[in-house]
Amino acid sequence: MNEQTLTAATLGADIRALRKARGLTLSEIAAMLNRSVGWLSQVERDKSEPSISDLRQIAEALGVPMSMLFAHTGAPAPEHGYIVRAGSRRPMGSGEEGLIEELLSPDLTDDFEMVHSTFQPQSKMQTPANRPTQEVGYVISGKLDLVIGGRSFTVGPGDSFRIKHEPYQWSNPYDEPAVAVWVIAPPVY
Repeated sequence: MNEQTLTAATLGADIRALRKARGLTLSEIAAMLNRSVGWLSQVERDKSEPSISDLRQIAEALGVPMSMLFAHTGAPAPEHGYIVRAGSRRPMGSGEEGLIEELLSPDLTDDFEMVHSTFQPQSKMQTPANRPTQEVGYVISGKLDLVIGGRSFTVGPGDSFRIKHEPYQWSNPYDEPAVAVWVIAPPVY
């Protein structure tokens, strides 16, 4: 199996996982893309390779940054689906609010995803989120202020927290970056 095959297989599986996590059918996404169900099914089964324009539309329909669909790094065959090397993590999001995220999971085909998050000093989530997910975070370093379901908390190294279908917001008003690992179910990126 060559690197292109590994890349395409991961891309199709991730598109399928993201679509299913959002409760969308092949027909619904195909209609949003103005494409046939057959074409989308082939993309998800790695029988067809989408163009750059297709990837842009797919990312928009799934509500993910395009980088999530672009950033597939071919792992050596024995590691594919099992190992994510530190230098091969997929970046997620734009980082514009001061949050830099990387996917720790090998792909998005599991019932959950693991994310490495770095919250830059003096950064803040501008708009509270309210996702239909269950999330658990573990703080590795730094401090983070959280508002979960209207309650305020400050967490630091070794602390963990849970967000369960509740509105939440984070901020790092401190002078040091905060680093956390999150487990999110179902996958949202």
